[in-house]
Amino acid sequence: MKTITIEGQLRTGFGKAASRQLRSEGKVPAVIYGGTKEVNFSTPLTSLKSIIYTPDFMLAQVNVDGQSYNCVLKDLQFDKVTDQLIHVDFLELVPGKKVIVTIPINFTGSAVGVKEGGKLVIKMKSLRVKVLPEHLQENIEVDVTNMKVNDNIRVQDVKVENMEILNSPRIPIASVTTTRQLRQEESKAATPAAAPAKADAAAAK
Repeated sequence: MKTITIEGQLRTGFGKAASRQLRSEGKVPAVIYGGTKEVNFSTPLTSLKSIIYTPDFMLAQVNVDGQSYNCVLKDLQFDKVTDQLIHVDFLELVPGKKVIVTIPINFTGSAVGVKEGGKLVIKMKSLRVKVLPEHLQENIEVDVTNMKVNDNIRVQDVKVENMEILNSPRIPIASVTTTRQLRQEESKAATPAAAPAKADAAAAK
């Protein structure tokens, strides 16, 4: 599991003015919750980029004034006008206490239907799960090898140990669809078979 280290400092001032001052210094207000206490701190924006601008799921070791907290990124807030990052929420991981997180899907294999001319369409890139911290993983693997044309893999088809998937079970996460080229090929293949039938009908008259 990938882990990044974030260095922070406890916040001494609160409110809009204090937050604006932090952001003017290139820092972002942040909070850690979910553990025995809530920790309000600030950290340089540069230290957050590797966990914010990535599709990967990773852990964060947040060090604040001599204390270390094992966390996951929970929420980001951006300014609606400037798109500037204005606040970050971290959830502390407590052994034995389940957390709800979103984990990316890693599709593996080469679908049979694609080899036959179909197209693999990815409809979901991640799943929301409830899991103990000790069972967290970077991604959830979904094998598409046996998918034929017009097949779907739904949430209910995903089997992963030690995790409860919270998404609606009937939602499709991947499909193999028929392409225009494949429909044309099927149409051409069907045409010669229809000709003898017409000839037989004419002969009967």
